[in-house]
Amino acid sequence: MAPPLSHVRVLDLSRVMAGPWAGQLLADLGADVIKVERPGTGDDTRGWGPPFLKDRAGADGDSGYYLATNRGKRSLTVNLEKPEGQGLVRRLAARSDILLENFKVGTLARFALAYDDLKAINPRLIYCSITGFGQDGPKAPKVAYDFLIQAMGGLMSVTGEEDGRPGGGPQKVGIPLLDLMTGMYATVAVLAALANREVSGRGDYIDLAMYDVQAGVLANQAMNYLLSGNTPRRYGNGHPNIMPQQVFKCRDGDIVLAVGNDGQFSRMCNALGRPELATDERYARNAARVGHRDELLELLAQIFAQWSRADLVERLQQAEVPCGPINNIPEVFADPQIKHRGMRIDIDHQTAGTVPQVANPIRLADAALRYDRPPPLLGQHSLEILRELGLDDAEIAELRRAEII
Repeated sequence: MAPPLSHVRVLDLSRVMAGPWAGQLLADLGADVIKVERPGTGDDTRGWGPPFLKDRAGADGDSGYYLATNRGKRSLTVNLEKPEGQGLVRRLAARSDILLENFKVGTLARFALAYDDLKAINPRLIYCSITGFGQDGPKAPKVAYDFLIQAMGGLMSVTGEEDGRPGGGPQKVGIPLLDLMTGMYATVAVLAALANREVSGRGDYIDLAMYDVQAGVLANQAMNYLLSGNTPRRYGNGHPNIMPQQVFKCRDGDIVLAVGNDGQFSRMCNALGRPELATDERYARNAARVGHRDELLELLAQIFAQWSRADLVERLQQAEVPCGPINNIPEVFADPQIKHRGMRIDIDHQTAGTVPQVANPIRLADAALRYDRPPPLLGQHSLEILRELGLDDAEIAELRRAEII
């Protein structure tokens, strides 16, 4: 089975996380993704460690951060500051379906590599620009990172323990969530433009801002504010709209309880031997439980503290009440379900022998995903790609001499 995007070529001028994440998703789906990097240093994340992948001799290679976002690509080094390097990118763009970039606003226009420049060469090109704040507006020129956008975009105001409690205060999410979500939106956008091109015959320009993405994914928290006018606050591990969803202590450890509806709450009460709670008017309906949040949480905490974690999880899961342990990362990959789903894979690697990877969670019935290329070494495919453009050995040698590649 051929991967669904095996007919698509992507020119990836992005670095760090959001753009490379989109490029990796497209590569997993079968696209030929050419990653253009600075000669000598490459993507900043290559050095964002430890940890680093060790080669067969035990020397440090690329960082885990880089290895998480660049599977499936071919690496070409190009000096964009020089006209000859800009010319190589134009030649690649003429043969590409999608271009990803996350330079500062206006940077690529200085190199005559903006959308309008490349559209004149390839009207079918889909050009996706990823920035912190978008191509226009008062903040457009400013630099942004995931942490900053989580803060400015409201996420940290609703993440973390409640004020006044131990550990209270704003907290970022433990992964670069906004980079990842922006990469996901970029992938959706370029695939939508690709589908539309089948009808219109024309490419498109996508202006994607991390700040916009953060506002967009505030989701229920945004609607809570827009409907009520009340400022959403932090609830720690609780939920502003659904009760009970919380971390509870058992005799020998913690569990997460994630009751999502009145039926699940009733089954939980019966499983705990407290059926009267399910008919109590303070708790029978979700809205009432939200209104009596503190007293219900205190009551459940007293009940759960009498149980061992394993016995409580087994009892509640038998009653089809969503709950489970709080796993650390090693425990996730040791989980029989994750193993069964094949979420850890190992790919052959040129210097290290193999490199571990987290599989793409997409499962297609009639098409395969592609895992035949590990994250590339810096410039690993430069010679191969330049020959595909029609350059001979003498021309490639001259580019190297002039420090273009």
